[in-house]
Amino acid sequence: MTARISHTTFDSRDAHAQSVFWGRVLGFTEDPDDSDEPGHEECMIFSADRGQRLLFIEVPEAKQVKNRLHLDLVPVEGTRDEELARLLELGATVVDDRRRPDGGWVVLADPEGNEFCILRSEAEREAATATP
Repeated sequence: MTARISHTTFDSRDAHAQSVFWGRVLGFTEDPDDSDEPGHEECMIFSADRGQRLLFIEVPEAKQVKNRLHLDLVPVEGTRDEELARLLELGATVVDDRRRPDGGWVVLADPEGNEFCILRSEAEREAATATP
């Protein structure tokens, strides 16, 4: 017997704002039959194939300490640095820059301070291993 992950849940001060931010980051959308609105205490967004779901639930307290769990993101198109610029425009902030000539990542925070990382794209990793 095993279990599967139904969805990943984020505690939030503003569930709707967080669902909008992450929807833009990941290209996820809300359920057209159950729209998320400002003031909703629970907001869920879905991947295009509906196989991945993120749920944002309002809680009274703000984030206090470093996440024990975080998302590592890989650009679908473009480079890590191009994706970093896009994420910063969406409202993310840089927490720690761990980029190196041979790879690395950038630690970011969403508008409520939840950390996540942006890694190099698959194309960037393949190009690095193809060079002698």
